Amino acid sequence: MLATILLGIGMVLVIEGLVFALAPSRLEDLMRVLTQIPVETRRLIGFFAIVIGAVLVSWATSLLG
Repeated sequence: MLATILLGIGMVLVIEGLVFALAPSRLEDLMRVLTQIPVETRRLIGFFAIVIGAVLVSWATSLLG
């Protein structure tokens, strides 16, 4: 379980690092767009991302274990 959590955190850091390293100006554009989206919509997007991520982690751990 701990290995899965560490793997997930590591993968997120790699992907986030790639965004900052390869397309920093695009990240600024994305931040401008995000400020135009209502807070409740952003919250809903975040909730769905959590659910999909949890399903994927559960699915991956069942395939591995």
